[in-house]
This record gives sequence, structure tokens and C-alpha cells, in this order.
Amino acid sequence: MAATDHVDFETFMNGVKRRNSGQTEFIQAVQEVAQDIFDFIEDKEEYHEAQILRRIAEPDRIVSFRVCWEDDNHCVRVQRGWRVQNSNAIGPYKGGLRFHPSVNESVLKFLAFEQTFKNSLTGLPMGGGKGGANFNPKGKSDSEVMRFCQSFMTELYRHIGPETDIPAGDIGVGGREIGYMFGQYKRITNRWEGVLTGKALEYGGSAMRPEATGYGAVYFLRNMLRHKDEDIEGRSAVISGSGNVATHAAEKIVQLGGKVLTLSDSDGFIYDPDGIDQDKIDWVKRLKNERRGRISEYCDEYSGAEYHGDGARPWSVEAELALPCATQNELHQEDAKALVKNGVVAVSEGANMPTTLEGVKVFHDARITYGPGKAANAGGVAVSGLEMSQNSERISWNHGRLADMLTELMEGIHEKCVQYGEAENGYVDYVRGANIAGFKKVADAMLAFGVM
Repeated sequence: MAATDHVDFETFMNGVKRRNSGQTEFIQAVQEVAQDIFDFIEDKEEYHEAQILRRIAEPDRIVSFRVCWEDDNHCVRVQRGWRVQNSNAIGPYKGGLRFHPSVNESVLKFLAFEQTFKNSLTGLPMGGGKGGANFNPKGKSDSEVMRFCQSFMTELYRHIGPETDIPAGDIGVGGREIGYMFGQYKRITNRWEGVLTGKALEYGGSAMRPEATGYGAVYFLRNMLRHKDEDIEGRSAVISGSGNVATHAAEKIVQLGGKVLTLSDSDGFIYDPDGIDQDKIDWVKRLKNERRGRISEYCDEYSGAEYHGDGARPWSVEAELALPCATQNELHQEDAKALVKNGVVAVSEGANMPTTLEGVKVFHDARITYGPGKAANAGGVAVSGLEMSQNSERISWNHGRLADMLTELMEGIHEKCVQYGEAENGYVDYVRGANIAGFKKVADAMLAFGVM
């Protein structure tokens, strides 16, 4: 094909769909980025000639492996594990591990693709990757989780390293799982090195890492509102999820003078019209981290709250701010319409791609201030990058310094989004801004390397 024969967006997407048949999450992620990038590169011949977007949408490699482990009844169980290494153009692969029954190749490819642009936005030298297994830690004993994690790492260890690929946690992978995997890596290799992030402080972890994703999503929300001369103080918020990201997002909203009305899990959501204050947030953290209970138990503890079950989501509750912090595609078109109707003014995504393409269009059409996950939830991987730096230097930064660095990183990401996403009428398309800013850094690095 001659350099002047530019493939259009529709032809490009048809090719993506043909090569990745049935991988709906990955196709959605590529489409969300490509529709902005094609407009940006229309007159930039070098990107067309080098087929940059086509190359980014094809992972460097996908590793798939069997994970065998024994449960407490001495029955052999078999799961499937993956590591998707999407791009190391600007640094070693970096991205979390997810343990959940919904994990498959499509989900991990979408996450690794998104991670490539998210990591680029941080300004830190990190490429994009993602991994995990279709293992469900819920209902498993600590011994079962340990045996699974050790078996998983026995397969994964040969594909990762502090200068190659540095996994972290994600859904189903918290401090417990990271500890078991790091211990097994150390046992196999006889090396202590920063091969995983999200570690406990006792063995090389970073202060601020547990809070980083949730706090970062709120910092990004605050930056978006301040750009319009508005603020969080005095405003109500609906939040989905009740894990690490959601509880810390709720915590920061409360600290900044907002009122949190909801939290959720896969069974349903709770609505507390009195507000979920810091004491209640601390109770939810204990419920989820120590007892591994369900959010419905909140109503047994706090009589003024309502529980909505059968998998209900909180988007029908009237509020001015919305933070989807649970999982991908949890906020649909009708949910977005309900939020707009109820007066939402800003949405900041704490999860990865939690809003469907149709839902995003509703927000854009209504000119709602909307921060996509690749920008809004980048605080987590940013502090993971800082953990890598601390491990490399054998130092440990205190909470205050890291809090300042996280605040500055989120301000920097916001500025990049505004640079490429602000229209003449002042409205900022943060999706467009994040996509272009994230793409440009990776693309320019790829051009520098030649065809490879």
C-alpha cells in the first residue's frame, strides 16, 4: 500500500473486528480511542506510513498458561492464566493482575490497550500490560488463595522482571495475593527486586498506593470542576463499588466537603440519605478487607440506609457527581440518561472503561464534564511507578511527599487532556484529550525505533 493510501476509520475498525472476532471488550476499547486518533492524524503522514495505530492495536505478545492447584478438600483444580504485553515503547510493561471469573483474553487485551495510554499520560516511563486468571478468590480460604497464587507465579515468573514487565494488583488481587506471589517469585529466582508493585510497606511497598487510584479519581474530578470555576464542596456524589478504589474515592470526597450517598457490590447498592461519612467508610473497609462481607450488611449496621439488590446499580439516585469505581461497562446508556436527568454535572471514572460507548455519547451530547478512566484513574499506576523508583533506589518516600507527587501528577494529566481536548467554546472533551495526548507520546517513540 502506498504511503498516501490512508485507511479510513471504518475500514480500520472492520479489520480490528475481523482479527479479534468475538472480543467485544477489546473492540470497544480500540474504537473509543481510534475515533479520536483518526481525526488527529488525518494530516500527519508519518503516522499513516508507519501504521502506528494498527501496531498499537496488536499486542506485542500474549502469554497463556495453565494454573493447577489443590483446594482444601485435596481436589485438583485447573484455571487459565494470561499476561498481555501490549506495548513497551516508552518503558517496561506495567499493569495489574486481575483474578475474577469474568477474566478472558478480550478483557485483558482491552485493559492492556487502555493501560498503554494511561501510563503514557502519567509522564512516567511505563509501557502497557495486563494479566490475570479466571480464578475467583471469593469464598476461598487463605491457604487456597496462597496455593493458587504460588502456582500462578510459577508460570508467570519467567515472563516478568523489574526491567521487563512489572505487574500490580487489580480486581481480586490485593495485598494478600501480591504477598503470596512476591514470595513465590523470590523463592524461585533467589532475587529480591521490584518485580511487583502494590507490596506491603514491610517489604518494599509504597505509602499512598492503597489510596492512589481512588484519591486520584477525585483529584481529577476536582481539576475538571476547577477548570469551570466550580468545586466539590457542598455537592452530593454517587459511587459504585465498595473495594479499595471506591472507599478511598468516597474518603477523599468527604475530606473535600462532599456528601457520598451510595456504595455497591455485584449484588446491589446501598443508599444512605444521611451521607456515608468517614466512620461509615472505615466500617465498610473492615467489612470488605477483614470479613470479606457483602455491602447489604451496611443496612444492618446503619438503620437509615436502603439496600437495593438483584444487581441494581446506583445511577438512579439523584446526585451532582458520579464516580463509577466497580468494573467495565457498568454504566449503560439508560444509566447515563438517568444521571443527566437527575442533575449530574461531572463524572470521573475510577474503574477501567466503566461507561459503555452509548453512555459516553449521552454525556457528551449533554455537555457533561466527563473524565475517562485512562485519565481519571491513572493515579494508581502513577504511584506504582513511584514504587518502582523507590525499589530501584532502595529508598522509601513518606506519605506527605507521595501525596504531593500524586496531586501534581493528576494536575499534569488534566493539563494534557485540556491541551488536546478543549474546543473553542470552552467545553473540554476529556476523552479526546486523553486519547490524543496518550497516543502521541507512544507513537513518537515508535517512530523513533523504526519498523519493529
